[in-house]
Amino acid sequence: MSALLGIAIADFRERTRRPAYLVTLAAAIGLGWLAIPPADSAWVIMDAGGYRGLYDGAWVGTVTALAGGLWLMLGGFYVVRGTIARDRLTGVGQVLAATPLSRPTYLLGKLLSNFLVLASMAGVLAGTALALQIARGESYTVDPVALLAPFALFTLPVLAVTSAAAVLFETVRPLRAGLGNIVWFFVWTFLLIGSGGVPFGGLGLVVESMRASVIEQGLPPAGGFSLGLTGIDEPLRVFDWGGLVPTGELVAGRFGVLLVAVLVAVLPALWFDRFDVARAAGAPRVAVDAGPAAELPVGASAAPRASGSPTVGSLTAAPVGRRPALARMVAGELRILTSDLSRWWWIVAAGLNVVAVAWTGPGTAMLAVAWIWPVLVWSRLGTQHLEHGTDTLLGACPGSVDRALAQWLAGVALTAGTAVGPLASMLLDGDALRAAHWVAGALFIPSLALLLGTVTRTPRVFQVLYLIAWYMAINDVAAFDHMGIVLDAAGRPAGASVVAVGGAALGMTAAALVVRRVQHVLR
Repeated sequence: MSALLGIAIADFRERTRRPAYLVTLAAAIGLGWLAIPPADSAWVIMDAGGYRGLYDGAWVGTVTALAGGLWLMLGGFYVVRGTIARDRLTGVGQVLAATPLSRPTYLLGKLLSNFLVLASMAGVLAGTALALQIARGESYTVDPVALLAPFALFTLPVLAVTSAAAVLFETVRPLRAGLGNIVWFFVWTFLLIGSGGVPFGGLGLVVESMRASVIEQGLPPAGGFSLGLTGIDEPLRVFDWGGLVPTGELVAGRFGVLLVAVLVAVLPALWFDRFDVARAAGAPRVAVDAGPAAELPVGASAAPRASGSPTVGSLTAAPVGRRPALARMVAGELRILTSDLSRWWWIVAAGLNVVAVAWTGPGTAMLAVAWIWPVLVWSRLGTQHLEHGTDTLLGACPGSVDRALAQWLAGVALTAGTAVGPLASMLLDGDALRAAHWVAGALFIPSLALLLGTVTRTPRVFQVLYLIAWYMAINDVAAFDHMGIVLDAAGRPAGASVVAVGGAALGMTAAALVVRRVQHVLR
């Protein structure tokens, strides 16, 4: 037990010292502010059939707890994952391999560490809810039980499962790197759809309790309920809700979720090598996603690739006073960007283009499919030198802005190549407007990837944000449409204009080049 707590507390302290931890706490405060908007706001998080509850402890606690379970399950996974990979990269794992520490104890320690990080975010969210309750001025009565009970029932069990999933993904070889980030997004989506909007259920009891309160107060019956950021035309009607009285079945179910989390975290003990070099010998090497390289301890760095990697050729600098032709640089960056792609990756990409040409429906349908396939490749823009461990070497070479521009052009070429089929379909249909949106999208995606990769120094941020934008776009949310696939009643793109998307792309590219130059100067 002491070893387990030691691992968890030490890991938690190490993570809370990073600037990124303060950013996650600030994000929790922002989430709380969204969950409890002003009375005259144009949005709500919970629409209780045309009503909202009085801003007292029961309402603000329940709404922020449900929203916290909903969003922290997604974002929290990306915050806490990478701790095992970090131990492997920094050599801490090799030290642990020489101790009698058992695999289950180590994994449970990581589970507890992940949970402490996420629970601290939930704690900040609860504190924000209390502060907003007082600030909104509808109820000054502080009821700790009514405020905190929903977090214990709905948020913490979800965070426990999220923490366990992060441990599991790090011990399954194909899920250690970017693929795991993609898979988790769709797991999260599936769980939300399967549970009616609240992970592992519970919303039905809340809805029944609120409906009963509306009827008891002689108000018109409530309509449909929604949980999530929703725009409203006029403020919702207010009713007084006393809070959910938990049933024994609900409490037992929450304990069951916690037990599942423990089992999921311990399950990898069946195959986890515990950093044993002899046991891992001969295993194929895969990339791991340990988060931003800047967050690694001093003296640690990602391992460089073998000398046979195509990356080595890209390090050959031109003589001082001569710049290599931009076309050669772009070709080299494109080879580096696609060097790890298997034959099957290219077969699938080619197949999508062929299907798009033969597709009888709108070309935009296949465009959405084609422009999710390369997401892991795009996410390497701006981070390739960190991935290959050549950051220090390249920092001594001139032409940092030229290399960044070549990376962007290589990304544009890849984006265009993976969706040439949908473009051909649009041109064959004589749809010049949507073809113009295709061009803007082909510029926008690599621009976003390059900017986020350059600023954050990790591919994970782009992977998450792009997945969210793509998911919103295919669900007809025009504000997130960067491909021109959300259509109005006349069949025309309903999102941002071609000029707006293209201008944003060029602006992000310029910003990425400036950031790269500043990083080079400050090195």
